[in-house]
Amino acid sequence: MLRKLLIAIGGSSDPNPSPIAAEKARRFSEALSKHRDEVVLMSGGDGGLMKIACREFVERGGLTLGIIPLEDEYIDERHARYSPYNVIAIRSGSTYQMRSIPLARSCDAMVILGGGAGTILEALLAYIYAKPLIILTGTGYPSDRLEEFCEDGYLDHRRIVKAHFTDDPIHAAELAYRLARSRS
Repeated sequence: MLRKLLIAIGGSSDPNPSPIAAEKARRFSEALSKHRDEVVLMSGGDGGLMKIACREFVERGGLTLGIIPLEDEYIDERHARYSPYNVIAIRSGSTYQMRSIPLARSCDAMVILGGGAGTILEALLAYIYAKPLIILTGTGYPSDRLEEFCEDGYLDHRRIVKAHFTDDPIHAAELAYRLARSRS
């Protein structure tokens, strides 16, 4: 296989993320790293849960790609959102919200690790672009409640792609890999 699978994560950039969500993000990347020869882990390039997940993936030999928002293009290690774990960093020239579009459009599967409005936006974009969508629940973030809005796993009446909900980060990693692989 020449082309790598692109598995994107959406997650809170809070500098001090929920400890439960942080542990789930770490365990997710630990599980996904067993596929590191086939997968590139994509993120919005920021700190918080994205930094935790990318650190775990990189430390286990994986490759990460961060799509950096315009507001963060020139921050350094002194800034809370800075992440040194973007092995490949794309300066998007786009705002936080706009950089989520190429993230969702380019991925083979999207995993929501927990977050607020920006993370929920990424889930909705993945849904609109018919990308396999896995939503990690039990994180303590508003994204946990997305399931309440679903009917049979679909985020709206168009039934574009079924969202998969799980509170198990290892299951989320395996499901993301399997669904991404089925599309390639």
